[in-house]
Amino acid sequence: MKRDVRLAVLLLTVVYLSVAAATAWQMWSARERSLAEIDTQNLNLAQTLNTYTEGVITQSAMLLLGIVERLEEEGTGPQHMQRLQRLIDQQEHLLTQLNGIVIYGATGDWLMSSAGRLPAQANSTDRAFFAHHRDSASREPFIGPAIRSRSTGDWVITISQRFEDKDRRFGGVVVVSLGIKSFLELFGKIDVGDQGAIGLSTTGGQMLVRYPYREQDLGRDFSKSANFQRVYSGAVSGTASFKSGIDGTQRLYAFRKSDRYPVVTTVAVGKEEALSGWRHQALLTAAVVGALLLGIAVIGWRLLLDIRRRTRAEASLVAAREDLMRVNQKLEALAAQDQLTGLANRRCFDETLNMECRRASRQGTPLSLLLIDIDYFKGFNDTYGHVAGDACLQAVSKCLVQYAKRPGDLVARYGGEELAIILPGTDLQGARIVAEVVRERIEALAIAHSGSSWGCVTVSVGAATMAGPYAQGCERQLIEAADGGLYRAKASGRNRVEAP
Repeated sequence: MKRDVRLAVLLLTVVYLSVAAATAWQMWSARERSLAEIDTQNLNLAQTLNTYTEGVITQSAMLLLGIVERLEEEGTGPQHMQRLQRLIDQQEHLLTQLNGIVIYGATGDWLMSSAGRLPAQANSTDRAFFAHHRDSASREPFIGPAIRSRSTGDWVITISQRFEDKDRRFGGVVVVSLGIKSFLELFGKIDVGDQGAIGLSTTGGQMLVRYPYREQDLGRDFSKSANFQRVYSGAVSGTASFKSGIDGTQRLYAFRKSDRYPVVTTVAVGKEEALSGWRHQALLTAAVVGALLLGIAVIGWRLLLDIRRRTRAEASLVAAREDLMRVNQKLEALAAQDQLTGLANRRCFDETLNMECRRASRQGTPLSLLLIDIDYFKGFNDTYGHVAGDACLQAVSKCLVQYAKRPGDLVARYGGEELAIILPGTDLQGARIVAEVVRERIEALAIAHSGSSWGCVTVSVGAATMAGPYAQGCERQLIEAADGGLYRAKASGRNRVEAP
């Protein structure tokens, strides 16, 4: 009997410790999953806001370009400025974030303001945007720090571009100012909790806009901070958790740098606030498990022994099933993926093309295919070696993936140095546009290739489109059409796009 009691106590202790450890592991795993989900949500939101910001800046840059062209063609005479004033009055409503447009002469004097009246004896040579364009011959738009507008009194972000006189000398600056208030109104509609924050800053570490708004945060330079150096430097996007240098709040951060402009969008939520749901669930789980352990102790050692055996059996089955699922997932991924480039392999390409052909036939939508061949790739391998050739393939593959992001698009390694892109719902004109962008971007990679007449790695692209009822073997016809375009591109000198 004593032996049975001792055994029961021993088994009870083991069960207690096992259940407690499993519960702790489950709660920790749930916490990690919650953090991962929050990071994903923040990254998606940062990407969305980054796209919005890029759109606003692009609209501003296009408006600047039109004004600069008129100034350089017509000059800055009174009649021309009046005509330009009327043109701006007609167009400024197209950009809802617009606070104002001002044109400055070469000495910093105001030549025109969309607000109408010019401030008396106003001069803006002290502004950062004016100094930048005066000292630099670059014709690219310049995104300046947050400043208070002298025409409206509002805090604004400036986007500016220089113009030149007839002698090609510095003629002045055109500035589009975007109201920070309009950004704050958008950020304020996004639920990031009571402790959350949304920020827009330059890649150099200067704050442009921050929600929640505090005037003293505008223009803050945090480029020297340890968090900026550790997290933001050198990365296009990412997530991190650290204590804010502005208000000392521990937050979960996600950021996305613009591909076109030197700005960074950051979304953050308070860590304690974000984990409040998990914390409540963890406490509830701990309470339930504690009650269960107490019940097990009351029932007795015989029932404990049965539960222990059942628990072990169930745990083994669950573990075996999870192992099997993981193995199956790995096998499926390996069966559909090219190991060198990470793209879909030929098998996956064939299955996807067959499926998309059938879908295009049912829905009556066009289906396009691009076949892409790296020019003189054998010569590249012979000159630089197969390791460099593999690196070249990987770089080109990564570039292709960046321009085939729609859910139905598929980038695959067709064979050797030949790659393919399936573009559902895309007509021939759209396919040619994608192909031309891909060709230009790969040439812009500037991968040295002494055996090429272009001096760098280039690609030839064949494009083809299928439209109409599905017919048996249409996949092969589509491939043959794209391959014919590829053959013509090579025969015509390579580094070009050809289509039927």
